[in-house]
Amino acid sequence: MDLLFKAYSNTSDDEPEPEPDPEPKPVNHHHLPFRPSKRPKSEYLFPTLDLQKREEAPLPGRYISKRERALAGAVSQAHEPNPIHRDHHVINQSVLGSISELDLPHDVLSSMRHKPKGRTQLSQIPGKLSVALHGHAKAVNAVHWSPTHVHLLASAGMDQTICIWNVWSRGQKKARVFSFHNAAVKDVKWSQQGSFVLSCGYDCSSRLIDVEKGLESLIFRDDQVVGVIKFHPDDSNLFLSGGSKGRLRLWDVRTGKVVHEYIRGLGPILDVEFSTDGKQFVSSSDVSGSNISENSIIVWDISRQVPLSNEVYAEAYTCPCVRYHPFDPYFVSQSNGNYIAIFSSKPPFKLDKYKRYESHGVSGFPIKCNFSLDGEKLASGSSDGSIYLYNSRSSVLVKKIKVYEEACVDIAFHPSLSNVIASCSWNGDVSVFE
Repeated sequence: MDLLFKAYSNTSDDEPEPEPDPEPKPVNHHHLPFRPSKRPKSEYLFPTLDLQKREEAPLPGRYISKRERALAGAVSQAHEPNPIHRDHHVINQSVLGSISELDLPHDVLSSMRHKPKGRTQLSQIPGKLSVALHGHAKAVNAVHWSPTHVHLLASAGMDQTICIWNVWSRGQKKARVFSFHNAAVKDVKWSQQGSFVLSCGYDCSSRLIDVEKGLESLIFRDDQVVGVIKFHPDDSNLFLSGGSKGRLRLWDVRTGKVVHEYIRGLGPILDVEFSTDGKQFVSSSDVSGSNISENSIIVWDISRQVPLSNEVYAEAYTCPCVRYHPFDPYFVSQSNGNYIAIFSSKPPFKLDKYKRYESHGVSGFPIKCNFSLDGEKLASGSSDGSIYLYNSRSSVLVKKIKVYEEACVDIAFHPSLSNVIASCSWNGDVSVFE
């Protein structure tokens, strides 16, 4: 209706309609306004259009009525690729602040540029609240630092939004808010290049978003609630997803299609994690609805699409998080038994029965844990709203930091500043400690 209103409100439309010719003239149908095809729309986000043919000028001398002009305008807009991304109101609404590092204080910027990376740096223990980030209306499920633009942090919330935070900005810290999902967002991950974020959620989709432009680049439709996503460590065009129906899928962002599917009649997938060499991955699934506890933790061969493990974890607890150590040959699994279990990353993937990380609580929350960049520390959230920091080698609790009144759900070490850690809460808060 808006298009028709604009067409009819044109000043030229105030002129009287010309008198019809006494004899009707033949109409060249080639120059009638382009009409859309009745074929179903392509699943690809950027369909190829014959713009040159569609924009041909009408036959000189032929009168075009107001109705034809209105129809032509409507058809023209309907055939723009991704018309939703042309809606400037939607784009402007998502851009709240700058994502540039130029807004950072000089001392922070200098620290980011000169800190050594890798195992050579020994992680210090975060001690005090540095930045409190408020913006989500409901629980926050995940936080993730950009690997290249290390002043940017992404968060995914139950309020159906993804927030991009310019954490140390002197201006507006909430730089972007994306509302492309129409249900709660479960997970968010930065691409390896740091220009895009990949998100997933209860609307049965994963979505690739261009952070700088504020545009949704690709949508990956699924037949299940997608609870977790993870980019392949060696091939940034591939990512793994797991969902509520127990289906694990490897997607290619270049085609928008599934490359491999890993099938074993699992319960809802709670987490996935690639091995450091990218040849295997670990999946964690909910076994509360069955007696098959060996399906709780499974190690998969990526290329052969087959499980490599058998009864890795025999206890009847769900494990909401799995993480590989960045250097040493083991991975850990957060257990709903209120501890973090340790497993060898080499066959037969045995559970370490003599050592585990204890003291924090899980209590049914999707509590996550993460290793520091140098692998010296393991941090875990907790149902009591605290961050628990462990020595990764000895499993000894080093420090407990009380953060929230409700559960602390996710933990993310900064990719270059060893003394900085981000966390998020079931009450909707995001915090950065140093």
